[in-house]
Amino acid sequence: MSSIDLHPEKNIIRVQLRQNLILNGVGETDMGVLERHLSIVDRSKGEFLLHQGVKEMEQYFVLDGILKRVVTNPRGRRMILRFAEPRDIETSYAAWHLKTPTPYSIVAVTKARVAKLPLAQWVDFIEDIPALKQTFNTEVMRLMSEIMGHTITLHLLDAPGRVHRFLRKHPDLLERLPKKELAAYLNISSETLSRLKHDGKI
Repeated sequence: MSSIDLHPEKNIIRVQLRQNLILNGVGETDMGVLERHLSIVDRSKGEFLLHQGVKEMEQYFVLDGILKRVVTNPRGRRMILRFAEPRDIETSYAAWHLKTPTPYSIVAVTKARVAKLPLAQWVDFIEDIPALKQTFNTEVMRLMSEIMGHTITLHLLDAPGRVHRFLRKHPDLLERLPKKELAAYLNISSETLSRLKHDGKI
């Protein structure tokens, strides 16, 4: 973990932060303030950024790699709720706001790098920038809607339909995701996914 000023790739990181879908409209002065609170963290494939059930939560800005949001039931069965890629955010803002433990984990699907800060500091920061606060709140609601749509899809569509919806929503992720991860997200086996591709159904 490293602050931006001390990081050997600080110039690249600053460019990546300014490309983030939430931060791209933030002015230089405010970005300078935010940078002082950010830490840069690298994770290898399979490593956790956030564990389900904790109350110490952080705000994440994805710089490199792919993350997944995963919920695990008491019997150990897992469901992938969404993927996050560069320029995206990850957050557990709703749980933080409700003062409940986070209901999911955030895990690196590939080697990944994020900029992060405690959620309390992030909320304090956006309180003074109404436009940024509105952008963030809208994105949080969009993510919740996306996850609800995905959950409904798993119940209503057959395997080819689920794949087609994913291709429509996330065409850039198809070749970047390990097949095992995509199959788990779509609640089908890796073999079924390969067969659909081989048969020309996707």
